[in-house]
Amino acid sequence: MKTTQKIATMMVAAVIAVVLLFGNAVQAQQAKAKPWPVPDKDKAMKAPAKADVATGKELWAKHCKSCHGSKGLGDGPKGASLKTFAGDFSSAAFQAGTDGEIFYRTSKGRDEMPGYEKKIPEANDRWALVAFMRTMKK
Repeated sequence: MKTTQKIATMMVAAVIAVVLLFGNAVQAQQAKAKPWPVPDKDKAMKAPAKADVATGKELWAKHCKSCHGSKGLGDGPKGASLKTFAGDFSSAAFQAGTDGEIFYRTSKGRDEMPGYEKKIPEANDRWALVAFMRTMKK
């Protein structure tokens, strides 16, 4: 095998190893996720019928994408530096949550996840974020 072929083969193997290690690290973080209880009254909240997905997408790009990634996979550039996994919003587990749960968690925050009641003071805008997150399901 030529030297350039050996180097290329080694580089491909290194990239595969990094991808596998990152995937295992993400799975380990997901397994450690602590429960995030939501009060029953908030769980039962329903999104307004006119929640604007386009507005949610704009707000996502401004406030959420850096940690959660463009597709909500938890792979944003800041996400890797967090102590906990930023979450996979395309997962069945996330999508199984009620709109009220997602709205509550977005509004209140916890630990490294800031609350957005002050940064996004209009409730309709936070509901638009919920509507956009619903578009991320697999």
